[in-house]
Amino acid sequence: MSSDSSVPFVLSDPETPPESNRNPQVRFKTEGGRLLLILPPEAESTGSNGPQASNWPDMWQQMQLRLNASERFWQPHTEVCLVAQDRLLDARQLQALADALSEAGLLLARVHTTRRQTAVAAAAAGYSVEQFSSPASLVPARIAQAAPMADALYLETTIRSGVDVRHPGTVVLMGDVNPGGSIVADGDILIWGRLRGLAHAGAGGKTDCVIMALQMEPTQLRIGDFLARAPEPPPGLQHPEVAYVSGQGIRITRAADFSRSQLLSKIN
Repeated sequence: MSSDSSVPFVLSDPETPPESNRNPQVRFKTEGGRLLLILPPEAESTGSNGPQASNWPDMWQQMQLRLNASERFWQPHTEVCLVAQDRLLDARQLQALADALSEAGLLLARVHTTRRQTAVAAAAAGYSVEQFSSPASLVPARIAQAAPMADALYLETTIRSGVDVRHPGTVVLMGDVNPGGSIVADGDILIWGRLRGLAHAGAGGKTDCVIMALQMEPTQLRIGDFLARAPEPPPGLQHPEVAYVSGQGIRITRAADFSRSQLLSKIN
């Protein structure tokens, strides 16, 4: 980031009236050393005919104007965090945003959203995802402390190296977590596949959460404030396992030996 962008700024088209007099606008902003692309919330997007839940053409035009007016503020290959708020974005729209940013020398790397559908589409496309239960703040820790446990997030994808998924509830993954990938959840983490990256359950401080995987080969396990590394599995022995907190810290046991009543209570 160049010195021109070291102070938070909001870029606006000089021909566009202030936001207070018009609909909320697409904005670029720096915050905490990150470049944010902030989309207006659907709930606040209104027009002469009332609420406009999905006005993609107008939003797309706004973003193009901001990109054309703001190129001098960033260096090539700067990573962008898309703050989608409660916008429902599908894979096609996310790809269009990524392509437009790429043409301006920017790289879409992370998606913040309060919509599970958007989080699923972003994770499937290979972006790091932070799903919040409330749009009140962009700071994950602050939201995790203030918000209740969210509904479970179900994903069917592979979490590749460099991708992390964050969710204020339980995460259920149908797929693998590769080395260098991570899942951070305030609830449980259930992986129908191989866990070879990082998994942090109970990220908000809960120690009664579990991490379950068909093959448990993580680089790191965390439950609440407890930290552990899984031992090397004996050759030829592969079976579903559960990590949980006991009086001795994090323990790993065969899923078949884990209390059935405990497991059912977690899933339900």
